[in-house]
Amino acid sequence: MAKRGSGWVRMADVARLAGVSMMTVSRAFQDAGRVSADARLRIAEAASTLGYVPNRAAAQLSSSRSRVVAATIPSLSEVQFGNTLEGLSEPLRQAGYQLLIAECGPTPEEERRAVSTVLGYRPDALVVIGVDHGPKSRAMIRGAGIPVVETWNLDQSPMDMAAGFSNRGAARRMAEHLVGLGRRRIGYVDFPRLTTHRFVDRQLGFREVMDQSGLSANLVFEPDDGPSGFARGREAVRVLLAREAAMDALFCATDVFAAGAVLECQARGWDVPGRIAVTGFGNFDIAAEIPPGITTIRVDPCGIGRVAAEMVLQRLAGEAEAALKRDLGFELVRRGSA
Repeated sequence: MAKRGSGWVRMADVARLAGVSMMTVSRAFQDAGRVSADARLRIAEAASTLGYVPNRAAAQLSSSRSRVVAATIPSLSEVQFGNTLEGLSEPLRQAGYQLLIAECGPTPEEERRAVSTVLGYRPDALVVIGVDHGPKSRAMIRGAGIPVVETWNLDQSPMDMAAGFSNRGAARRMAEHLVGLGRRRIGYVDFPRLTTHRFVDRQLGFREVMDQSGLSANLVFEPDDGPSGFARGREAVRVLLAREAAMDALFCATDVFAAGAVLECQARGWDVPGRIAVTGFGNFDIAAEIPPGITTIRVDPCGIGRVAAEMVLQRLAGEAEAALKRDLGFELVRRGSA
């Protein structure tokens, strides 16, 4: 029901104005598939005119479906995660589902509260942006008994389904590129959060290539070193050069750090890549705009969300052949910095 004027607008009021039965109105709002297009249009117009809002909780009790898909996201400030949500939302919306979003925050306890909240709404499925879970959150997700798609990293074993790419493989590709350019004293700038799996896997891929090439992998700006953002890249140049004055390349875990590193080199009057090559990860807008252009790894955030939605919808439709893992791959984008 919805309140209007001195009373509540009831389903019966919508049915009367639309010229249909209450059962037809109920079926239309539950998307039961047994209502003609003409009747659906008249019901929608009547509901809009009267200001009627269907009781989703009651509909869920009668149909066992909430028509809601929940998504947890580490941070709403990450542009690429926003692109993933955009890719996720449209296919779900077209299929009659609404997206419920919860920001998990940086700690396991904040994540536990976020997961507990969204699961309390009894969603039909859950999409996890990132695969970092504390043990309590993981237990709750497993116990929910709903389809789950973990996104952004295929290097971890998924609880159910996964869509994304190999962060380890992408980092290996970038490290191989730098070694192939003849760079030998290569530094690495890690993300300032040790427990984020996708960044752990990126450093692992870097170290593997360095070890296989017979090069030192110890020139690393670790997670607990220095600030974040652009300042992190600038500080990494200062700190790592103090350790190894002959450093000739710097691989940054994100384009934001790489941009900061380029700015620091430019402030010193150093040529990039003549004096030092700099690379990033993510293909953010700034990577193409800051001179001389940052060599980076391109991924498809929107595509990851779209594929996750497809996997959810296939599972909810009972398709037995639905894929458990979808690899969207990555691409090395070469620009002037390396």
